[in-house]
Amino acid sequence: MKRFLKYSFLAAIVFVSICGKKANNKTYKTKHVVIIVMDGARYSETWGDSVHRYIPHIATQMSKVGIINDQFYNNGYTETTAGHTAMSRGVYQNINNTGQELPQNPSFMQYWRKLYGSDSTSCWVITSKDKLAVLANCKDSLWHKNYMPATDCGVNGNGTGYREDSVTYRHTIEKLSKYHPSLVLVNFKDPDSWGHQNNWANYLKGISSCDEYAYRIWEYLQSDPFYKGTTTLFITNDHGRHLNGVADGFVSHGCTCNGCRHIFLYAFGPDFKQNMIDKQSRELIDIPATIAELLHLDMPKSKGHVMGELLK
Repeated sequence: MKRFLKYSFLAAIVFVSICGKKANNKTYKTKHVVIIVMDGARYSETWGDSVHRYIPHIATQMSKVGIINDQFYNNGYTETTAGHTAMSRGVYQNINNTGQELPQNPSFMQYWRKLYGSDSTSCWVITSKDKLAVLANCKDSLWHKNYMPATDCGVNGNGTGYREDSVTYRHTIEKLSKYHPSLVLVNFKDPDSWGHQNNWANYLKGISSCDEYAYRIWEYLQSDPFYKGTTTLFITNDHGRHLNGVADGFVSHGCTCNGCRHIFLYAFGPDFKQNMIDKQSRELIDIPATIAELLHLDMPKSKGHVMGELLK
């Protein structure tokens, strides 16, 4: 009898373990993921503005069918390359911000390409800033120059200079139409670039332009049969900017003040809840963790957590 109870108990443990594993591997409708980065926009001028005057599309049409997290942060290094590295790797890295250093770890795009055996045009890094071409590769010897996404960065690749956001928007739509990639990361530079030039009016205009481009991409994803009903979209910032009274204020960023850390997240997709304001504290490294959950990727180096509260 004791032996029977012993084996029954062990069988119960195995059963619970198997059931738990299956629960973590549930089937999702998401097949494609797009991340849009509104570079260097401060929370106080995006969702933190009570009337959302500079992000009207996100605040009205888009928020009604998606989720806004207003407690979203960059808890690592508040620079452009570091922020993009965090949201594509799930790890905070103190990385050179000039495009002269590769991220240490592979991205969710590299993991995805290896898992599904897809070619480079199935994933794209499309950015106004040329230096962000480094996101395609990594230092890890097992992944270096392997399973890299295609890139369309800056004027003509790393070291060629920045380009206009209007060009990046046009190239994004062209790549979505021609290649139908499953994974895309898009960077729009204007809020950050104009902020650094101490041009408040154009900084605000840059945020509004990003809102417009994001809205058009969101509309496209819902109209194209390849993407419709199977695509998850994230819109966020890589970092914010100094609070007023900190250093030179909105002109710069890079410290640990709340202005540099506090950003926002918009999430939309077939597996997400709708018309919801999420108050749970989350951070950039949680984006790739959530993507990995949706696409059943194993990212052992990631330090992020799945944003389970977003899921239906």
